[in-house]
Amino acid sequence: MGIVEEAHNVRVVGSGQQVLVLGHGFGTDQSVWKHLVPHLVDDYRVILYDNMGAGTTNPEYFDFERYSTLEGYAYDLLAILEVLHVQSCIFVGHSMSAMIGAIAAVTRPDLFTKLIMIAASPRFLNDVDYYGGFEQEDVEQLFEAIQSNYKAWCSGFASLVVGSDMDSVAIQEFSRTLFNMRPDISHSVAQTIFQSDIRQILRLITVPCHILQSVKDLAVPMVVTEYLHQNLGGKSVVEVMSSDGYLPQLSSPDIVNLVLLKHIRYDIMA
Repeated sequence: MGIVEEAHNVRVVGSGQQVLVLGHGFGTDQSVWKHLVPHLVDDYRVILYDNMGAGTTNPEYFDFERYSTLEGYAYDLLAILEVLHVQSCIFVGHSMSAMIGAIAAVTRPDLFTKLIMIAASPRFLNDVDYYGGFEQEDVEQLFEAIQSNYKAWCSGFASLVVGSDMDSVAIQEFSRTLFNMRPDISHSVAQTIFQSDIRQILRLITVPCHILQSVKDLAVPMVVTEYLHQNLGGKSVVEVMSSDGYLPQLSSPDIVNLVLLKHIRYDIMA
């Protein structure tokens, strides 16, 4: 195994001709896809990997400068596709990985047949004529909380954004993967995400995009999903799922798997 595969814990499962790549969001790792993968392995060659900084990766590999923008992660994704000799794939990205996939698809549109985005936002901060859902002071408080008592922040943040009851397995799982991150790395990644703004490149995305959204998501308001849909350069479609919260693939897998499989398997924009 090469350095790229080792650094990102790359795992390839399944036996299909078509390649499917799964990218996870902030505070999680590839285990977030555990309910989905069994439904894919008979038909697809599935590539799973961890974003640098996830608790499962070696913190010594985390370059604070490289990962101060989402581009650093997009170059990682392209490097993984290159070492695995992937010439074409369907990319499923959750949260920050939806935007990482978008940036990668602008750089190398030939590598992607479609992007499936879950809980995607091009900008979390409110701006003139744009509602992202967060004010700068909200985000500053979040950064302070991460730095002051990381463990307490992890459990509080997990229960807030997952949106199910406190005893849910999804909240426990998200708390665990969040807490596995080194606190200074978690703080840095949160800063990168909440301060990023990729609105200006949306028009350059020509790959078909499937935008999937929970009916209630504290982190991504419905108007953000609509903004994405209106401003992408290529074809796009939106589906609002009857799931709740930031991690529907963990908290509502029965609902989300059906929707995801439909968008993966069929060209519903034809």
